[in-house]
Amino acid sequence: MQLGFTVATPGISVDLRGIRRVFPGPVAAVDEVDLHIAPGEFVALLGPSGCGKSTLLRIIAGLDKPDSGSIQAGPAQRQIGYVFQDAHLLPWRNALRNVALPLELSGVPRAERLTAATQAIERVELADAVARYPAELSGGMRMRVSLARALVTNPSLLLLDEPFAALDEITRQQLDEHLHRLWFERRMTVIFVTHSIMEATFLAQRAVVLTRRPARVILDHRLDLPEARAAALRTEPQFSQQMRVLFEALERGDGRQA
Repeated sequence: MQLGFTVATPGISVDLRGIRRVFPGPVAAVDEVDLHIAPGEFVALLGPSGCGKSTLLRIIAGLDKPDSGSIQAGPAQRQIGYVFQDAHLLPWRNALRNVALPLELSGVPRAERLTAATQAIERVELADAVARYPAELSGGMRMRVSLARALVTNPSLLLLDEPFAALDEITRQQLDEHLHRLWFERRMTVIFVTHSIMEATFLAQRAVVLTRRPARVILDHRLDLPEARAAALRTEPQFSQQMRVLFEALERGDGRQA
């Protein structure tokens, strides 16, 4: 396993073909979704609440299985990082030991895993909080620890399920900027689920808009924006134009009359 951040792990491709998932009821969550994501791409998944975005992410992660269709996500030995909506930190472990947990569970020796965890925490700019426990951290800091924990194995695929949704707008925008810098430097493949049009527009190279349940792709749009992003981009006319493209697709995909 390559630990630390001295060498970037190349991103992997993700290929979905005819993905369908039906839960008992029956409730069709995802229906005939085709999606190809190239190695190193940053893709945002947008759609109405409850439309199946998280289900699709879990299928990509291997945490759930489709009822039909096929999925290929890089080599069998790939490393996947997953960041949930809640930080899910162990309250009895400090930040450093929370971040080191995936390596501990993989049997990595103590000194090696603590070194890698320290590097990961430094990468998310929390070096001064390594000894603090979750209860001593703000919501934004807890999400940074969760992100560091996902990065500590040097993943080739990073999956994020609305990780910043519960944060205030300023903190959320700061973390979006930080996450984009991390991707820009490391070039792992990233799939980011969000309800926020602004967040998707700022972060992603491509935005995939899904319909109401069952989720189908209504728009797969490459964002016409510079690859390097800074906070000031949000005030540019081009940014607003791209947001409008996504908003109009969401309206079509929602399928409800006002």
